[in-house]
Amino acid sequence: MASMQADGAVRGPGRPREERVTGAVLNAVVDLVTEQGIAAVTMDTVAARAGVSKPAIYRRWPTKQDLIIAAAETRIGALSVPDLGDFRAELRFVLTARLEAYRLPGSDRLIAGLIGASADAGAARGQYAEYTERITSETRRILERGIARGDVGPDTDVRAAATLVAAPLLFRLIGELEMPDARFVDSLVDLVARAVGTGD
Repeated sequence: MASMQADGAVRGPGRPREERVTGAVLNAVVDLVTEQGIAAVTMDTVAARAGVSKPAIYRRWPTKQDLIIAAAETRIGALSVPDLGDFRAELRFVLTARLEAYRLPGSDRLIAGLIGASADAGAARGQYAEYTERITSETRRILERGIARGDVGPDTDVRAAATLVAAPLLFRLIGELEMPDARFVDSLVDLVARAVGTGD
């Protein structure tokens, strides 16, 4: 039931508590992955770490896949890139934002765990593909904006180019076990711009 605040305004039921529960649960997932790897993430261990009930978790995230993806999105989620009038500047914006997320403690284990979980997910693999679509959507948008503006080639395969943007940072972090840095971002901006840019 809604309650009255001192100023007479009606406060809706439960919202601050829901946000606290959500934050506690997703932080618990990230912490568990950082400390022990993705295998440590079970509904029981997350509930215990977050100090919430399992039914409270299941109401928000019906499956472990839902929970892992939601936690990953707190670190690596959708971006919004302003129109900077230049594809290279917008590309640098995307890559720098991703670099900052990847450098947070535990992001490497979270991403590696997410990739492994997606390979083993069976019928749930579509959920991981949808997450990937969401996090690459802004890269596709800046490529399309670049095509419209004329600084990205009109025949550019936008989906392939978005993969070209996303993959190197991930491979440097997970495959080569090396933290990417600003110099690597600079190199990627140059390489991608040469691959898809018009040179204008």
